[in-house]
Amino acid sequence: MIIRLILLFTIVPLAELYLLIQLGRVFDGAKAVIVLVLATGVLGATLARRQGLAVWRQIQRDLADGILPADGIIDGLMVVLAAALLITPGLLTDALGFAILIPPIRRLLRNRVKAMLRRKLESGTIHITTSWHDDAR
Repeated sequence: MIIRLILLFTIVPLAELYLLIQLGRVFDGAKAVIVLVLATGVLGATLARRQGLAVWRQIQRDLADGILPADGIIDGLMVVLAAALLITPGLLTDALGFAILIPPIRRLLRNRVKAMLRRKLESGTIHITTSWHDDAR
């Protein structure tokens, strides 16, 4: 796991830097690239806010209908991840962040996350412990 994280935190920034340098060459300077990075950050933050509010409203509707909002919680976490990717400077991270904000892609990712969690629970790889406090006494 640590090797994957090291690779992630070295390869992704290097790929981002390479892409930004290449775009700077194509657009003949850094100004256009800086504007592009800022524009994707602003657009991404706006979309993340909108999607986050939509997820929050769905969680509220589920709770009002007496449904536990498991999908809404996973969606909410993915929107937070997308927002983090979008505020990270770089075009690759922006592309991934934007992709997560697209509801059909997020639904596909959510189903994969749920399947992965189900497999880990069934295999005993992760254990969930809960405690219940009855404050009504």
